[in-house]
Amino acid sequence: MANTVTNQHSNEHDHDHGHHDPQELKMLGFWLFLISDLILFAVFFATFIVLRDNTAGGPTGAELFKMPGVIAETFILLTSSFTSGLAVLAMNRGDKKGLINWLIVTGVLGLAFLGLEIFEFVEMVHEGATITTSAFTGAFFTLVGTHGAHVTFGLVWMFGLLLQLKKRGITSVTRGKVMALSLFWHFLDVVWIFLLTVVYLMGVM
Repeated sequence: MANTVTNQHSNEHDHDHGHHDPQELKMLGFWLFLISDLILFAVFFATFIVLRDNTAGGPTGAELFKMPGVIAETFILLTSSFTSGLAVLAMNRGDKKGLINWLIVTGVLGLAFLGLEIFEFVEMVHEGATITTSAFTGAFFTLVGTHGAHVTFGLVWMFGLLLQLKKRGITSVTRGKVMALSLFWHFLDVVWIFLLTVVYLMGVM
């Protein structure tokens, strides 16, 4: 009888060790995604650094970049990172309304950032700088455009998450998604700081 109980306990113990929390697996997959994204941006940054002086007689960064708009983009995106952090704090308090409201504020700021970035691109095109003008502009539009595409993806993700939160509230599933989204948004902020330094500030110096 004692052997039976021991074997049963051993089987349960083995089962517990063999069981994987779906949320933990999803977070692991998310971290792998972030690492792959980090590698992608590292390659684009390296390419830009190599090609930034190859203007082929076209406009340079100093001629194209309008720093007041870039500073405004930076302020807006950093503020959105702060508000996404406030959303996580509201979630940890169990404040569904606060969580949703701060996510909405973060989304509005993200849209404002995208609007300024699109306006910047349109102005550059009007000044004769397109993705095919030179190696410099090609690398610029690819790098900065990829970051903008990630912000767009984050906003779509945020909208879908808001719908889930309104319907289901704060659950273990939505909690994990909010944490992942917040990490992703902070990652985009870090990438933007590198963009501000390597692309814009060094471009106008």
